[in-house]
Amino acid sequence: MTGTILKKSHNGRLAGKIALVTGGGRGIGRAIAEHFAAEGAAVTITARSVHEIEDAAAAIRAAGGHALAVQTDIADVAQVERAVQATVDAFQGLDILVNNAAISYYSDFVKEDWARWLRVLEVNLLGAVHAARAAARVMIAQGRGGRIINVSSVHGFLAENGASHYDVAKGGMDQLTRTLAVELAPHNVLVNGIAPGFVRTRLSILPDGTDETETPLFKEYYVGLRKIPLARAAAPEEIAPVALFLASPECTYVTGQILVVDGGLSITF
Repeated sequence: MTGTILKKSHNGRLAGKIALVTGGGRGIGRAIAEHFAAEGAAVTITARSVHEIEDAAAAIRAAGGHALAVQTDIADVAQVERAVQATVDAFQGLDILVNNAAISYYSDFVKEDWARWLRVLEVNLLGAVHAARAAARVMIAQGRGGRIINVSSVHGFLAENGASHYDVAKGGMDQLTRTLAVELAPHNVLVNGIAPGFVRTRLSILPDGTDETETPLFKEYYVGLRKIPLARAAAPEEIAPVALFLASPECTYVTGQILVVDGGLSITF
């Protein structure tokens, strides 16, 4: 749950727009859904956890917004298409897709069970493909353009031990962003990505239950030695405004870009 429930603005930057946010029940996805709703968009929130998405949708409605919760396994193309159709049925269209759903865990590349390794690609990469295909069809048919925003990671271009599946998926997502930006440009569908660095979400929780951003290593290396120049991890609410810009009327000539939001992590060595 985000720290602040934003109140809806009836004259917001996304007034009249319809958005779908995958993995929107918590963390970055929920923060984006709340920011979009506060700026006037009707928002569909999807994830596997019914409790989380219903809680997020209820919070948006309580703040005066419009929200729909649709339980979805993003790796299942039929469920993704159902969520897109549910959005169209409920709100009469779809203007913005945010591909945010993701999973991760430590993986030994040589020893990892293939099904577990592949599951990360199915969710993090193929899930984005399924959603982008279904959303693009609607946006093209509507004839009024649209926005697709892929929440990637600095793992798309930086490597980490034990994260081969996650790194490959995020790198693939970045290339998907660039390729779709070219292919969908004739339809005025802008496609961009966001690459966060360390963010305090459930994905930052290590297998032993420790928050990665609270470990001695993080504090000594990333903070103490300023491997992250801003010397801290981000909150989900700091990623959401970037997505809001990419979805907003102010963003009309940016497509195929990956906006890095990492506190400076990727510019140090």
